[in-house]
Amino acid sequence: MPTAAFVVNRNRIRHFPRLQHRSAAAAAARGWEIELLETRSADAGDGATRQAVAAGAQLVFAVGGDGTVRACAQALADSKVPLAIVPRGTANLVATALGIPSSLGAALDVGFGQHERRIDLAIADGNTYAVAAVVGATAAGLKGTAGWLGYAATGVRRLAGARTRFEIRLDGGEPIGRHARCVVVGNVGLLPGGFVLLPEAKPDDGLLDVGILAPAGLFGWPRVAWRVLRRSPHDDAVLERYQAQRVEIAAEAQLPRQADGELIGTAASLTVALAPRGLLVRVPAAHRRAGH
Repeated sequence: MPTAAFVVNRNRIRHFPRLQHRSAAAAAARGWEIELLETRSADAGDGATRQAVAAGAQLVFAVGGDGTVRACAQALADSKVPLAIVPRGTANLVATALGIPSSLGAALDVGFGQHERRIDLAIADGNTYAVAAVVGATAAGLKGTAGWLGYAATGVRRLAGARTRFEIRLDGGEPIGRHARCVVVGNVGLLPGGFVLLPEAKPDDGLLDVGILAPAGLFGWPRVAWRVLRRSPHDDAVLERYQAQRVEIAAEAQLPRQADGELIGTAASLTVALAPRGLLVRVPAAHRRAGH
């Protein structure tokens, strides 16, 4: 009987016995047995996943938020072992982009189903991610359920202040110099709350999407928020978007950086490279593309 490993971030689970019982029942009904691997942080999912695959697991469920998905994806990158997702975080941007339902029963159905899709991954200074890497002062806001857009719309004091000088180099080209608040490099275009920052982004198009956010003055962030709410593809001084397979970002100051909502340290630079079709994911039938 094949084994499915469930990498569970206990900090995201309120009713663990219920999860355990329903997961085991769903697996048994489909001829699987399960192994539950409990973690207390998103990052611990990397080691737990590697351990499970080394022991022979043929399917891995990431049970948690985008950080848990990122950690499991890092361990499964370029392997034939598929990743299934049971979304239990605050944003769940990967699951949303792939159409994976939030209810436990429906997510288990998808995970034990037969529909798969290979999606791109990205490597940000050695950290694998599936959603977005962020450099700049607004990075912490991206982790909340809808906090980023809420801050942008209301102009909260924590987002006030001077912009930073960035140089962004795309695919080795000439650097783009901008004074901005942050730079986002995304594989999907969503913000927490379901808002679309990068409308051209697709998880398997072989491209990274880049957003340069440069609001200034009292109405800067509301202008960004309005653009995001309207899903406007138009670029202007407060929001520019580009596409590339490799993105090099240099800032004139040490800034916080995140990958899929998890802090990856403070630095004045970040290099992001595409890992095309790096992850095999179980998805609903409607989200399985021909040839994937």
